[in-house]
Amino acid sequence: MYFKSPFFKFLTLGALVLVLNSCSDDTTEPVPSQPFDKGLFIINAGNFGDNNGSITFFEPTLKMISYDIFQTQNTRSLAGGARDYVEVDGKGLIPVDNMTPGKDLVEIVTAGTFKSVGTIPSTEVENPRYVAKAGANKAYVSCWDTFNEDYSYKPGYLVVVDLVTNKVTKKIVVEKGAEKLLVSGSEVIVGSVGGDKTITFINTQTDAPARSVEVGINPDLIGIDANGKLWLYAGGELVKFNLSSKTVESRIKIVSPVAGKSAGNFAMSKDKQTVFYVNSFYDPADGYKLKGETYSFGVNDATVLAIKPFINRLFTGLGVDPSTGILYAGFTPSYKQAGYVIRYQPNGTLIDSLKAEIAPSGFFFK
Repeated sequence: MYFKSPFFKFLTLGALVLVLNSCSDDTTEPVPSQPFDKGLFIINAGNFGDNNGSITFFEPTLKMISYDIFQTQNTRSLAGGARDYVEVDGKGLIPVDNMTPGKDLVEIVTAGTFKSVGTIPSTEVENPRYVAKAGANKAYVSCWDTFNEDYSYKPGYLVVVDLVTNKVTKKIVVEKGAEKLLVSGSEVIVGSVGGDKTITFINTQTDAPARSVEVGINPDLIGIDANGKLWLYAGGELVKFNLSSKTVESRIKIVSPVAGKSAGNFAMSKDKQTVFYVNSFYDPADGYKLKGETYSFGVNDATVLAIKPFINRLFTGLGVDPSTGILYAGFTPSYKQAGYVIRYQPNGTLIDSLKAEIAPSGFFFK
């Protein structure tokens, strides 16, 4: 069941395949028999409460777009908000979060065709969030679980999914608000949004917690840089973490001329030397409208200044193509209409934009 941030919203569109020319000048093309072998999957979160998340596919070489591909390939919608999409050994997993209790699930599809081959039901997952590969034909899915009566978080958990049988084989209890997952060697690191201050390391050989380390409240995992350091955002600070010693190496405050801004939607550059992020706030002088800009910093910087924007726009999601370094940025004009994905060169130069669906918030590059 939903209890989400304001980025969770949207409206199902009929599936179309388009050749990108601009945001508004599109022409229809036939769908290839194996349409999803190589390209970009855009995770459109959807409109909070409308249960209408979707996945858009973009083939960058041909600039071809396919909308709501789960609906197209399965003649039914995801019927919930879409949070993530990850492929593991030929299968894709989509955590789907529905407003109605007992309706959450994880859809499992064949990677090349997006045909459904299995479903993890709400009896196994409640408030599913993110996916990570945990071994051959094995995935972890983080879950918040249900909420207490006062809307506080219960302990979260990961479900271990066997992708041979498409069944859950185990639950691993972790911190409250289990959120993003990051693979590091034979471990998966778990972040959270539930108010805890720890990150948890799960041994993927034993499917058991190996240790937890306190780093700061609500640790948001960013990635592992070119120096092998883990970056995260916790307690309002950037944290550089030493994965060898399992200790915090440094903490950096983001210096901003506007008080009350919060960093989020992090993405690392192709060379893992730069971190892009959105610095945002709700403006009380303008009806608490969400405002902000996109900034960047180097992983070797001693200070981080959010003064001169890298891109002077607010985005609902960032992603970097690991093969080209192109920055993809999700733009949401409202949560009742289709959004856009704007593409930039690594130096911030605008390339083009493409129409997506409601609240483009995540990306999976294949």
